[in-house]
Amino acid sequence: MQNFSELQISNYIKERLAFAKFETPTPVQAAAIPVALDGKDVMATAQTGTGKTLAFLIPVIEQLLKNKARGIEALVLVPTRELAMQVVEQYNALRGKQLPAAALVVGGLPEAKQLSAIRAGARLIVATPGRLEDYLSRKLFNFKSLGVLVLDEADRMLDMGFLPAIRRIAAVLPKERQTMCFSATLEASVVHLVNDYMRSPVRLAFGSTLKPSENVRVQAFEVSSDRKQQMLQHLLNKETGRCLVFARTKRGTEKLARNLSREGFTATMIHGDRSQSQRNAALAGFQQGRYRVMVATDLASRGIHVQDIAHVINYDLPEIAENFIHRVGRTGRAGKMGVASTLFGREQRSELLQLERTLGIRMERISAEGHLPAPKPEPTQVEIDRMHTNSVSRMTRLPGEILQAQFGN
Repeated sequence: MQNFSELQISNYIKERLAFAKFETPTPVQAAAIPVALDGKDVMATAQTGTGKTLAFLIPVIEQLLKNKARGIEALVLVPTRELAMQVVEQYNALRGKQLPAAALVVGGLPEAKQLSAIRAGARLIVATPGRLEDYLSRKLFNFKSLGVLVLDEADRMLDMGFLPAIRRIAAVLPKERQTMCFSATLEASVVHLVNDYMRSPVRLAFGSTLKPSENVRVQAFEVSSDRKQQMLQHLLNKETGRCLVFARTKRGTEKLARNLSREGFTATMIHGDRSQSQRNAALAGFQQGRYRVMVATDLASRGIHVQDIAHVINYDLPEIAENFIHRVGRTGRAGKMGVASTLFGREQRSELLQLERTLGIRMERISAEGHLPAPKPEPTQVEIDRMHTNSVSRMTRLPGEILQAQFGN
């Protein structure tokens, strides 16, 4: 399939896709959409930034247009609020006037608006597992009409401990349904999920899910801890596009964002302890260009889709090797080129080598010395003695000498 116009879908969706300027499908879209349109279960793995969201939204929208039924017919489960909001945004951009708005079901936002969208006739729910399970336990709605279940970023949901909630949600869904599972990696836990909840799924895999995209130049700078901030600022000053900086901890994220703002960079931050309104404002400001730099924990390594991130900088090494791939996957998306830089100290050489061995990659090593001004040399003992002597001399001058020095005779 070379063009979305070749799909066996309604002219209405083709028009909506053309209006949204979607013309050429990515490989995962070209392979997954026709299979999903046939009603088959789909298990697809592909690197981040390859268009998985549209790969399941087009079949879902086509199904909703054909059925014209009442009730909730499709459910998309995702790991984070931000990803849920972006899926809803993309669905609403494509649905036009023939379908009702999707209902967003996530924590951290008022539930009244979420429930009113369902009661207004939403036929698609996009949810995080925790909040959805809460609503189901209170019997606020049911899934008797459900025909499609989508698990997006399945491996991330399992990493976050959502498996018990997913099992309880799946238990109340109709057995006769289509299930689509999209993931960046296919670990043993994901395979187990597939075996339990999918019927002879069509297996699709695109590229190495444990290696950075070929569109991303991956480089590493060895730099001492006292010059790390200086190296970061040097990289940011060289880059004109948007930059996403990853720190390991929430506290480190806040400190880094404050320091960058103090140095004149338009910087914002996002981590798990920020309120949803703060996270939304930071993400919107970064997307719209009010901030050129966003500092984040691994919350932003998946599920946050911002166009045209030019440079990803790992200020801290990730705790989990796979998170490196998801961090780097924020750049070099949709066929564009990107850069990913990692800062590490001499004492972290073995940690970096272990990360490379785990992922089967090799980062380009670049000396930080050629990019930073030489550090000021340590003062010699003669200079230290001279400074000490001058200091003592100033402190021991007689009051009259001080007055004479200040006011003359």
